[in-house]
Amino acid sequence: MALTILCVSFTALLLLGVPVAFSIGLSSLATLLYEGLPLAVGFQQMISGMNPFSFLAIPFFIFAGEIMMYGGIAEKIIQFAKSLAGHVRGGLGMSNVVACTLFGGVSGSPVADVSAMGAVLIPQMKKEGYDADYAVNVTTHASLVGALMPTSHNIIIFTLAASGKVSVAALILAGVVPAVILTLCNLAAAYWVAVRRGYPAGRFPGWSIVAWSFAAALPGLFVVAIIIAGILSGAFTATESASVAVLWALFLAALVYRRLTREQFLKAAAKAVKSTGTVLLLIGISSMFGYLIGLYGVAELTGKTLAGLSTQPWVIFLWVNVILFVLGTFLDMAATILICTPIFLPICQQFGMSTEQFGIVMLINCALGLNTPPVGTTQFVGCTIGEVSVGEVMKTIWPFYGALIAALMLVTYVPAFSMALPNAILK
Repeated sequence: MALTILCVSFTALLLLGVPVAFSIGLSSLATLLYEGLPLAVGFQQMISGMNPFSFLAIPFFIFAGEIMMYGGIAEKIIQFAKSLAGHVRGGLGMSNVVACTLFGGVSGSPVADVSAMGAVLIPQMKKEGYDADYAVNVTTHASLVGALMPTSHNIIIFTLAASGKVSVAALILAGVVPAVILTLCNLAAAYWVAVRRGYPAGRFPGWSIVAWSFAAALPGLFVVAIIIAGILSGAFTATESASVAVLWALFLAALVYRRLTREQFLKAAAKAVKSTGTVLLLIGISSMFGYLIGLYGVAELTGKTLAGLSTQPWVIFLWVNVILFVLGTFLDMAATILICTPIFLPICQQFGMSTEQFGIVMLINCALGLNTPPVGTTQFVGCTIGEVSVGEVMKTIWPFYGALIAALMLVTYVPAFSMALPNAILK
Protein backbone atom coordinates (compact mmCIF):
# COMPACT_ATOMS: atom_id res chain seq x y z
CA MET A 1 0.00 0.00 0.00
CA ALA A 2 2.82 2.41 0.84
CA LEU A 3 4.44 1.80 -2.54
CA THR A 4 1.10 2.42 -4.24
CA ILE A 5 0.75 5.74 -2.40
CA LEU A 6 4.28 6.72 -3.42
CA CYS A 7 3.82 5.94 -7.11
CA VAL A 8 0.21 7.08 -7.56
CA SER A 9 0.66 10.39 -5.71
CA PHE A 10 3.85 11.13 -7.65
CA THR A 11 2.16 10.43 -11.00
CA ALA A 12 -0.97 12.39 -10.06
CA LEU A 13 1.04 15.44 -9.00
CA LEU A 14 3.02 15.38 -12.25
CA LEU A 15 -0.21 15.18 -14.30
CA LEU A 16 -1.59 18.14 -12.34
CA GLY A 17 1.40 20.20 -13.43
CA VAL A 18 3.17 20.37 -10.07
CA PRO A 19 6.94 20.97 -10.55
CA VAL A 20 8.97 17.78 -10.54
CA ALA A 21 10.91 18.51 -7.34
CA PHE A 22 7.72 19.25 -5.39
CA SER A 23 5.98 16.18 -6.86
CA ILE A 24 8.82 13.95 -5.69
CA GLY A 25 8.97 15.60 -2.26
CA LEU A 26 5.24 15.63 -1.55
CA SER A 27 4.75 12.00 -2.61
CA SER A 28 7.69 10.98 -0.40
CA LEU A 29 6.31 12.90 2.59
CA ALA A 30 2.86 11.35 2.08
CA THR A 31 4.44 7.89 2.13
CA LEU A 32 6.45 8.63 5.27
CA LEU A 33 3.30 9.86 7.03
CA TYR A 34 1.36 6.74 5.99
CA GLU A 35 4.13 4.52 7.35
CA GLY A 36 4.29 6.49 10.58
CA LEU A 37 7.97 7.21 10.10
CA PRO A 38 9.42 10.46 11.51
CA LEU A 39 9.62 13.18 8.88
CA ALA A 40 13.16 13.77 10.10
CA VAL A 41 14.12 10.54 8.30
CA GLY A 42 13.21 12.12 4.98
CA PHE A 43 15.08 15.32 5.69
CA GLN A 44 18.13 13.38 6.83
CA GLN A 45 18.12 11.59 3.47
CA MET A 46 17.87 14.93 1.69
CA ILE A 47 20.85 16.39 3.54
CA SER A 48 22.99 13.29 3.09
CA GLY A 49 22.10 13.22 -0.61
CA MET A 50 23.46 16.74 -1.11
CA ASN A 51 26.47 16.27 1.15
CA PRO A 52 29.13 14.42 -0.93
CA PHE A 53 32.27 16.47 -1.49
CA SER A 54 32.36 15.51 -5.18
CA PHE A 55 29.11 17.46 -5.70
CA LEU A 56 31.22 20.62 -5.57
CA ALA A 57 32.01 19.85 -9.21
CA ILE A 58 28.41 20.64 -10.16
CA PRO A 59 28.37 24.41 -9.39
CA PHE A 60 31.88 24.77 -10.82
CA PHE A 61 30.98 23.11 -14.13
CA ILE A 62 27.76 25.12 -14.37
CA PHE A 63 29.62 28.37 -13.62
CA ALA A 64 32.34 27.57 -16.18
CA GLY A 65 29.67 27.00 -18.84
CA GLU A 66 27.95 30.31 -18.07
CA ILE A 67 31.25 32.21 -18.25
CA MET A 68 32.02 30.56 -21.59
CA MET A 69 28.61 31.63 -22.87
CA TYR A 70 28.94 35.26 -21.80
CA GLY A 71 32.66 35.57 -22.56
CA GLY A 72 32.60 35.56 -26.36
CA ILE A 73 33.79 31.96 -26.73
CA ALA A 74 30.56 30.95 -28.48
CA GLU A 75 31.18 33.43 -31.32
CA LYS A 76 34.65 32.03 -32.01
CA ILE A 77 33.26 28.51 -32.17
CA ILE A 78 30.49 29.60 -34.57
CA GLN A 79 33.01 31.25 -36.90
CA PHE A 80 35.11 28.10 -36.99
CA ALA A 81 32.09 25.85 -37.61
CA LYS A 82 30.85 28.05 -40.47
CA SER A 83 34.25 28.11 -42.17
CA LEU A 84 34.52 24.33 -41.86
CA ALA A 85 31.03 23.16 -42.86
CA GLY A 86 29.26 26.18 -44.35
CA HIS A 87 29.95 25.17 -47.98
CA VAL A 88 27.95 21.89 -47.76
CA ARG A 89 24.32 21.66 -48.87
CA GLY A 90 22.32 23.30 -46.10
CA GLY A 91 25.62 24.79 -44.91
CA LEU A 92 24.23 26.80 -42.02
CA GLY A 93 22.47 23.74 -40.68
CA MET A 94 25.67 21.69 -40.85
CA SER A 95 27.60 24.56 -39.24
CA ASN A 96 24.98 24.68 -36.52
CA VAL A 97 25.51 20.99 -35.70
CA VAL A 98 29.29 21.41 -35.53
CA ALA A 99 29.06 24.60 -33.46
CA CYS A 100 26.55 23.15 -30.98
CA THR A 101 28.65 20.02 -30.56
CA LEU A 102 31.82 22.00 -29.91
CA PHE A 103 30.16 24.42 -27.51
CA GLY A 104 28.44 21.51 -25.78
CA GLY A 105 31.92 20.20 -25.04
CA VAL A 106 32.80 23.53 -23.47
CA SER A 107 29.60 24.20 -21.51
CA GLY A 108 28.50 20.63 -20.73
CA SER A 109 24.88 21.81 -20.70
CA PRO A 110 22.34 21.23 -23.52
CA VAL A 111 20.20 24.13 -22.27
CA ALA A 112 23.16 26.55 -22.18
CA ASP A 113 24.16 25.27 -25.62
CA VAL A 114 20.74 26.08 -27.11
CA SER A 115 20.69 29.48 -25.41
CA ALA A 116 24.15 30.50 -26.65
CA MET A 117 24.20 28.93 -30.11
CA GLY A 118 20.51 29.36 -30.83
CA ALA A 119 20.52 33.07 -30.03
CA VAL A 120 23.02 33.61 -32.86
CA LEU A 121 22.38 30.83 -35.37
CA ILE A 122 18.58 30.43 -35.38
CA PRO A 123 17.84 34.07 -36.38
CA GLN A 124 20.72 33.93 -38.88
CA MET A 125 19.35 30.76 -40.46
CA LYS A 126 15.89 32.27 -40.74
CA LYS A 127 17.38 35.38 -42.36
CA GLU A 128 19.17 33.19 -44.93
CA GLY A 129 15.90 31.51 -45.95
CA TYR A 130 15.91 28.41 -43.75
CA ASP A 131 12.57 27.42 -42.22
CA ALA A 132 12.19 28.17 -38.52
CA ASP A 133 11.29 24.57 -37.63
CA TYR A 134 14.48 23.29 -39.32
CA ALA A 135 16.64 25.86 -37.55
CA VAL A 136 15.17 24.95 -34.16
CA ASN A 137 15.36 21.18 -34.69
CA VAL A 138 18.98 21.31 -35.82
CA THR A 139 19.98 23.44 -32.82
CA THR A 140 18.08 21.58 -30.12
CA HIS A 141 19.16 18.10 -31.25
CA ALA A 142 22.80 19.02 -31.75
CA SER A 143 22.91 20.59 -28.29
CA LEU A 144 22.00 17.26 -26.65
CA VAL A 145 25.54 15.99 -27.27
CA GLY A 146 26.64 18.29 -24.43
CA ALA A 147 25.16 15.82 -21.93
CA LEU A 148 27.98 13.36 -22.76
CA MET A 149 30.85 15.84 -22.68
CA PRO A 150 33.53 15.94 -19.93
CA THR A 151 32.18 19.24 -18.57
CA SER A 152 28.67 17.78 -18.07
CA HIS A 153 27.61 17.90 -14.41
CA ASN A 154 25.17 15.06 -15.16
CA ILE A 155 28.17 12.72 -15.39
CA ILE A 156 28.97 13.60 -11.77
CA ILE A 157 25.35 12.98 -10.78
CA PHE A 158 25.33 9.54 -12.43
CA THR A 159 28.56 8.42 -10.76
CA LEU A 160 27.01 9.17 -7.37
CA ALA A 161 23.64 7.64 -8.29
CA ALA A 162 25.55 4.48 -9.21
CA SER A 163 26.88 4.33 -5.63
CA GLY A 164 30.52 4.60 -6.62
CA LYS A 165 30.42 1.65 -9.04
CA VAL A 166 32.00 3.74 -11.81
CA SER A 167 34.69 6.42 -11.86
CA VAL A 168 34.26 9.83 -13.45
CA ALA A 169 37.27 9.17 -15.70
CA ALA A 170 35.77 5.91 -16.99
CA LEU A 171 32.41 7.54 -17.73
CA ILE A 172 34.06 10.50 -19.50
CA LEU A 173 36.00 8.12 -21.75
CA ALA A 174 32.92 5.99 -22.33
CA GLY A 175 31.06 9.02 -23.69
CA VAL A 176 33.63 10.07 -26.32
CA VAL A 177 32.70 7.65 -29.12
CA PRO A 178 28.91 7.88 -28.47
CA ALA A 179 29.22 11.69 -28.66
CA VAL A 180 30.86 11.34 -32.08
CA ILE A 181 28.11 8.94 -33.19
CA LEU A 182 25.40 11.37 -32.04
CA THR A 183 27.10 14.20 -33.95
CA LEU A 184 27.37 12.14 -37.15
CA CYS A 185 23.70 11.19 -36.87
CA ASN A 186 22.77 14.85 -36.40
CA LEU A 187 24.83 15.82 -39.46
CA ALA A 188 23.16 13.10 -41.53
CA ALA A 189 19.67 14.22 -40.50
CA ALA A 190 20.45 17.91 -41.10
CA TYR A 191 21.89 17.14 -44.54
CA TRP A 192 19.02 14.84 -45.55
CA VAL A 193 16.35 17.41 -44.64
CA ALA A 194 18.36 20.21 -46.31
CA VAL A 195 18.54 18.25 -49.58
CA ARG A 196 14.82 17.42 -49.48
CA ARG A 197 13.93 21.08 -48.92
CA GLY A 198 16.41 22.39 -51.47
CA TYR A 199 18.44 24.58 -49.13
CA PRO A 200 21.47 26.21 -50.78
CA ALA A 201 25.15 25.39 -50.34
CA GLY A 202 27.58 28.09 -49.23
CA ARG A 203 31.06 28.90 -50.51
CA PHE A 204 34.21 27.39 -49.06
CA PRO A 205 36.40 30.24 -47.70
CA GLY A 206 39.69 28.39 -48.06
CA TRP A 207 41.84 26.41 -45.68
CA SER A 208 43.68 29.49 -44.46
CA ILE A 209 40.42 30.94 -43.08
CA VAL A 210 39.57 27.58 -41.53
CA ALA A 211 42.98 27.50 -39.86
CA TRP A 212 42.68 31.06 -38.52
CA SER A 213 39.17 30.50 -37.16
CA PHE A 214 40.27 27.24 -35.56
CA ALA A 215 43.19 29.00 -33.89
CA ALA A 216 40.79 31.62 -32.51
CA ALA A 217 38.40 28.97 -31.15
CA LEU A 218 41.10 26.61 -29.86
CA PRO A 219 41.67 28.25 -26.44
CA GLY A 220 38.00 27.80 -25.58
CA LEU A 221 37.95 24.19 -26.78
CA PHE A 222 41.12 23.47 -24.84
CA VAL A 223 39.14 23.23 -21.60
CA VAL A 224 37.99 19.74 -22.63
CA ALA A 225 41.60 18.59 -23.09
CA ILE A 226 42.56 20.11 -19.73
CA ILE A 227 39.83 18.20 -17.91
CA ILE A 228 40.46 14.83 -19.59
CA ALA A 229 44.26 15.06 -19.33
CA GLY A 230 44.14 16.27 -15.74
CA ILE A 231 41.84 13.50 -14.52
CA LEU A 232 43.55 10.68 -16.43
CA SER A 233 47.03 11.80 -15.38
CA GLY A 234 46.00 12.11 -11.74
CA ALA A 235 47.00 15.78 -11.64
CA PHE A 236 43.61 16.63 -10.16
CA THR A 237 40.30 15.00 -9.28
CA ALA A 238 36.99 15.53 -11.08
CA THR A 239 36.03 18.15 -8.49
CA GLU A 240 39.33 19.96 -8.87
CA SER A 241 39.04 19.78 -12.66
CA ALA A 242 35.77 21.70 -12.45
CA SER A 243 37.45 24.53 -10.53
CA VAL A 244 40.28 24.52 -13.09
CA ALA A 245 37.65 24.88 -15.82
CA VAL A 246 36.27 27.97 -14.07
CA LEU A 247 39.74 29.55 -13.80
CA TRP A 248 40.48 28.81 -17.46
CA ALA A 249 37.11 30.26 -18.54
CA LEU A 250 37.72 33.42 -16.51
CA PHE A 251 41.21 33.77 -17.96
CA LEU A 252 39.96 33.45 -21.54
CA ALA A 253 36.86 35.61 -21.21
CA ALA A 254 38.49 38.42 -19.23
CA LEU A 255 42.07 38.53 -20.51
CA VAL A 256 42.26 36.77 -23.89
CA TYR A 257 38.95 37.60 -25.60
CA ARG A 258 38.29 40.61 -23.33
CA ARG A 259 34.53 40.17 -23.61
CA LEU A 260 33.53 39.56 -19.99
CA THR A 261 32.30 42.80 -18.44
CA ARG A 262 31.34 43.21 -14.81
CA GLU A 263 27.64 43.07 -15.70
CA GLN A 264 28.07 39.90 -17.74
CA PHE A 265 30.08 38.28 -14.95
CA LEU A 266 27.28 39.01 -12.48
CA LYS A 267 24.70 37.58 -14.91
CA ALA A 268 26.78 34.42 -15.32
CA ALA A 269 27.15 34.09 -11.55
CA ALA A 270 23.41 34.62 -10.97
CA LYS A 271 22.44 32.01 -13.57
CA ALA A 272 24.96 29.55 -12.14
CA VAL A 273 23.57 30.04 -8.63
CA LYS A 274 20.00 29.52 -9.84
CA SER A 275 20.89 26.39 -11.85
CA THR A 276 22.94 24.96 -8.97
CA GLY A 277 20.10 25.52 -6.52
CA THR A 278 17.66 23.76 -8.83
CA VAL A 279 19.96 20.78 -9.37
CA LEU A 280 20.84 20.37 -5.68
CA LEU A 281 17.18 20.61 -4.67
CA LEU A 282 16.38 17.82 -7.12
CA ILE A 283 19.28 15.76 -5.78
CA GLY A 284 18.16 16.16 -2.17
CA ILE A 285 14.50 15.43 -2.88
CA SER A 286 15.39 12.47 -5.11
CA SER A 287 17.59 11.04 -2.35
CA MET A 288 14.54 10.87 -0.09
CA PHE A 289 12.53 9.28 -2.91
CA GLY A 290 15.38 6.84 -3.61
CA TYR A 291 15.46 5.83 0.05
CA LEU A 292 11.81 4.78 -0.16
CA ILE A 293 12.38 2.98 -3.46
CA GLY A 294 15.14 0.96 -1.82
CA LEU A 295 13.05 0.36 1.29
CA TYR A 296 10.23 -1.22 -0.72
CA GLY A 297 12.47 -3.22 -3.09
CA VAL A 298 11.34 -1.49 -6.27
CA ALA A 299 14.49 -2.58 -8.13
CA GLU A 300 13.84 -6.23 -7.31
CA LEU A 301 10.15 -5.97 -8.26
CA THR A 302 11.00 -4.27 -11.55
CA GLY A 303 13.67 -6.86 -12.29
CA LYS A 304 11.23 -9.72 -11.71
CA THR A 305 8.63 -8.02 -13.91
CA LEU A 306 11.07 -7.52 -16.78
CA ALA A 307 12.43 -11.05 -16.38
CA GLY A 308 8.86 -12.30 -16.69
CA LEU A 309 8.55 -10.55 -20.04
CA SER A 310 11.69 -12.13 -21.51
CA THR A 311 15.02 -13.69 -20.68
CA GLN A 312 16.72 -12.27 -23.77
CA PRO A 313 19.12 -9.40 -22.96
CA TRP A 314 18.22 -7.42 -26.10
CA VAL A 315 14.54 -7.45 -25.14
CA ILE A 316 15.31 -6.35 -21.58
CA PHE A 317 17.55 -3.52 -22.83
CA LEU A 318 14.83 -2.41 -25.24
CA TRP A 319 12.26 -2.28 -22.44
CA VAL A 320 14.66 -0.34 -20.22
CA ASN A 321 15.19 2.18 -23.02
CA VAL A 322 11.46 2.56 -23.58
CA ILE A 323 10.80 3.12 -19.86
CA LEU A 324 13.68 5.61 -19.52
CA PHE A 325 12.49 7.45 -22.63
CA VAL A 326 8.92 7.77 -21.33
CA LEU A 327 10.06 8.89 -17.88
CA GLY A 328 12.49 11.35 -19.46
CA THR A 329 9.61 13.16 -21.13
CA PHE A 330 8.12 13.95 -17.69
CA LEU A 331 11.17 14.30 -15.44
CA ASP A 332 14.14 16.61 -15.38
CA MET A 333 17.44 15.00 -16.40
CA ALA A 334 18.92 14.98 -12.89
CA ALA A 335 15.74 13.55 -11.36
CA THR A 336 15.58 10.76 -13.94
CA ILE A 337 19.21 9.79 -13.28
CA LEU A 338 18.82 9.80 -9.50
CA ILE A 339 15.53 7.89 -9.43
CA CYS A 340 16.08 5.36 -12.22
CA THR A 341 19.75 4.42 -11.82
CA PRO A 342 19.26 2.40 -8.59
CA ILE A 343 16.33 0.59 -10.23
CA PHE A 344 17.64 -0.26 -13.70
CA LEU A 345 21.40 -0.47 -13.24
CA PRO A 346 21.28 -3.81 -11.33
CA ILE A 347 18.89 -5.23 -13.93
CA CYS A 348 21.10 -4.28 -16.88
CA GLN A 349 24.20 -5.54 -15.07
CA GLN A 350 22.46 -8.86 -14.52
CA PHE A 351 22.03 -9.19 -18.28
CA GLY A 352 25.62 -8.28 -19.10
CA MET A 353 25.69 -4.49 -19.54
CA SER A 354 28.57 -2.68 -17.83
CA THR A 355 28.03 0.27 -15.52
CA GLU A 356 29.83 2.61 -17.96
CA GLN A 357 27.69 1.52 -20.90
CA PHE A 358 24.50 1.85 -18.86
CA GLY A 359 25.57 5.35 -17.80
CA ILE A 360 25.88 6.48 -21.41
CA VAL A 361 22.56 4.86 -22.34
CA MET A 362 20.97 6.65 -19.38
CA LEU A 363 22.47 10.03 -20.35
CA ILE A 364 21.34 9.73 -23.99
CA ASN A 365 17.79 8.80 -22.92
CA CYS A 366 17.67 11.73 -20.50
CA ALA A 367 19.00 14.07 -23.18
CA LEU A 368 16.26 12.96 -25.57
CA GLY A 369 13.75 13.79 -22.84
CA LEU A 370 15.03 17.38 -22.83
CA ASN A 371 13.71 17.69 -26.37
CA THR A 372 10.32 16.07 -25.77
CA PRO A 373 7.26 17.79 -24.25
CA PRO A 374 5.84 18.13 -21.63
CA VAL A 375 9.23 18.90 -20.02
CA GLY A 376 11.29 19.51 -23.19
CA THR A 377 13.48 22.28 -21.77
CA THR A 378 15.82 22.61 -24.74
CA GLN A 379 12.95 22.55 -27.21
CA PHE A 380 11.04 25.27 -25.37
CA VAL A 381 14.15 27.47 -25.35
CA GLY A 382 14.77 26.83 -29.05
CA CYS A 383 11.15 27.52 -30.01
CA THR A 384 11.18 30.76 -28.03
CA ILE A 385 14.30 31.95 -29.85
CA GLY A 386 12.98 30.81 -33.24
CA GLU A 387 9.54 32.37 -32.63
CA VAL A 388 7.78 29.15 -33.66
CA SER A 389 5.32 26.95 -31.79
CA VAL A 390 6.29 23.62 -30.25
CA GLY A 391 3.52 21.96 -32.25
CA GLU A 392 4.96 23.23 -35.53
CA VAL A 393 8.42 21.96 -34.64
CA MET A 394 7.08 18.56 -33.54
CA LYS A 395 5.57 17.98 -36.99
CA THR A 396 9.02 17.87 -38.59
CA ILE A 397 11.10 16.52 -35.71
CA TRP A 398 11.12 12.88 -36.82
CA PRO A 399 14.24 12.78 -39.06
CA PHE A 400 16.29 14.33 -36.24
CA TYR A 401 14.68 12.26 -33.52
CA GLY A 402 15.00 9.11 -35.58
CA ALA A 403 18.71 9.76 -36.08
CA LEU A 404 19.32 10.07 -32.34
CA ILE A 405 17.26 6.97 -31.55
CA ALA A 406 19.37 5.07 -34.09
CA ALA A 407 22.48 6.31 -32.25
CA LEU A 408 20.95 5.18 -28.93
CA MET A 409 20.33 1.70 -30.31
CA LEU A 410 23.92 1.46 -31.56
CA VAL A 411 25.28 2.42 -28.14
CA THR A 412 22.87 0.01 -26.41
CA TYR A 413 23.63 -3.05 -28.49
CA VAL A 414 27.29 -2.52 -29.42
CA PRO A 415 29.23 -2.33 -26.12
CA ALA A 416 32.51 -1.52 -27.90
CA PHE A 417 31.29 1.99 -28.74
CA SER A 418 31.23 2.97 -25.07
CA MET A 419 33.75 0.50 -23.61
CA ALA A 420 36.66 0.54 -26.07
CA LEU A 421 38.34 3.68 -24.71
CA PRO A 422 37.88 2.92 -20.97
CA ASN A 423 39.20 -0.61 -21.52
CA ALA A 424 42.17 0.57 -23.57
CA ILE A 425 43.23 3.45 -21.29
CA LEU A 426 42.17 2.52 -17.76
CA LYS A 427 42.52 -1.25 -17.72
